[in-house]
Amino acid sequence: MTTAYDVDFDCWAREQAQALKAGDFQKLDLENLAEEIESLSKSDRRAIQSFLTRILFHLLKWCYQPEQRSGSWRNSVEDSRFAIRQILKDSPSLRTCTRQALEDAYQHARRKNPENPAVNPRQFPSVCPWTIEQVLDDEFWPEAQGRTDARP
Repeated sequence: MTTAYDVDFDCWAREQAQALKAGDFQKLDLENLAEEIESLSKSDRRAIQSFLTRILFHLLKWCYQPEQRSGSWRNSVEDSRFAIRQILKDSPSLRTCTRQALEDAYQHARRKNPENPAVNPRQFPSVCPWTIEQVLDDEFWPEAQGRTDARP
């Protein structure tokens, strides 16, 4: 049987919200409601993982490609930190998710190919060299690795 959920998700969602607000529990599509609510949490977790990967990739480039540092790298890190803060503001319990996601995000970031062919991703540390507090700290910018002349 085809339901509004299958045909017009927006219409279904609005109908479900109205039924909830009115206390009309007979009209609720409980199976699909439960699935959608569960997916909301998964969506925020995936977003945190994605933002962490972006931050870590740019921090690695910041360290290992200091001569190519750019405002776009800085903006990407700052925007991703802000986005994670906003998610955590709405859902503080996801803070534990950031700790758990850090190493997976780092492993994904270190496998990405930096633009500079002279940088070998295998030279990156095998485990994340930064804590989650550092990664999310607006003031944290790691030092260049193997160079002393680069500035943040």
